[in-house]
Amino acid sequence: MDNELIVEKSWWKRNWKWFLPTFLLVFLLLFGVILSSSIDGNVTDIAHAYSDNSLYEKAIEKAKSNERVIELIGEIEPIDNLAILEGNAIYSNNNNSVELSIRIKGNKGKGKMDISADKNGKEWEYKKINIRIKEPKEEIQILKDTIEKK
Repeated sequence: MDNELIVEKSWWKRNWKWFLPTFLLVFLLLFGVILSSSIDGNVTDIAHAYSDNSLYEKAIEKAKSNERVIELIGEIEPIDNLAILEGNAIYSNNNNSVELSIRIKGNKGKGKMDISADKNGKEWEYKKINIRIKEPKEEIQILKDTIEKK
């Protein structure tokens, strides 16, 4: 009987020949998808909206005071981070104007909130706040195309 010690090769030494090309291929495919997707120019805008929570929190406070919103959606829940990432944000005018669309959810229903606002200093001035609901199909205007400071 042999008393030799058998040393196994590490995982990397056994599998690098298939792992490295597979990893590079997946990386290149993901990179290509990101570059060619429709959100590539919108990534920075969504990230900016994600970090500026006062923009949508104040708009939600205005929506919570609307009787029709309370009737159809109920008490609006706080916006979760995924709702912002799923939404759409377009900043313009050196990040001082925004068109934002995010999903909202209440205890009676759900919808999409569309916000149009301009930044004056550190405060947002809302030009338009609408909530779109699918069932029943309706658009509730919280704030029309006038500037309201807050």
